[in-house]
Order: sequence, then structure tokens, then C-alpha cells
Amino acid sequence: MTTSIAWALVLLAAINSTIGNLMLKKASDNEGANLLALILNFWFIGGVSFYAINVLLFVKALSKLPVSTAYPVLACSGFLLLTLMAGFFFHEKFSAIQWIAMTLILAGLFLMVKGV
Repeated sequence: MTTSIAWALVLLAAINSTIGNLMLKKASDNEGANLLALILNFWFIGGVSFYAINVLLFVKALSKLPVSTAYPVLACSGFLLLTLMAGFFFHEKFSAIQWIAMTLILAGLFLMVKGV
């Protein structure tokens, strides 16, 4: 596996993490559900499944990348994707400070990847 493919796996893992989080948010819409109903909820099962795929992709990427760089990239890119997708799907609003923070995170990601 090349380093480029490993970075692609990290990005795919971040996308899977984002999908999983969005599905878990959707599962949480059923406020009155008991724990068993939540566990059997389609959105909950889907969210956990996407998390599992996330872990598998990330472990494969770690065979080529240092964890000290790969994990911050995974976490930050997942954070950025989730924030943007939560705005799109759930109409969550962001303040100017939050947009500045996301820009700084993006700059940090760029520096992390360039440092490898």
C-alpha cells in the first residue's frame, strides 16, 4: 500500500465517522425510547456499523502512517465534515467564531500532513 492510499483510507474513515455520527443523531430523535428500542433502532445500528468500518479503515491506514499524525488528521477532518454536514442535514447554525475555528483547524490539518 502506498502512503497516498493510506491517506485516502484516513479520509474514508473520517467520512464513515461523520456518517455514523449523523445516524446516531437521527437515532436520538426518539426521546421516549427505552434502551432496547434504541439499540434496535435502524439509525443506531447503522451509526455503529459506520463506526466499525471507520475503525477498520483506520487500522489499515496505520500500517503505513504514523499514528501521531494519522489520528489528528482523522479527528480533525471528521470534526470538520461533521460540523458542515450537521449544518446541512440538521440546519444547525454556526457563529463567526465557529467558522474561524474551523478555518484554523483546516490550517492545522494542512500543516500536519505537510510535516510528514
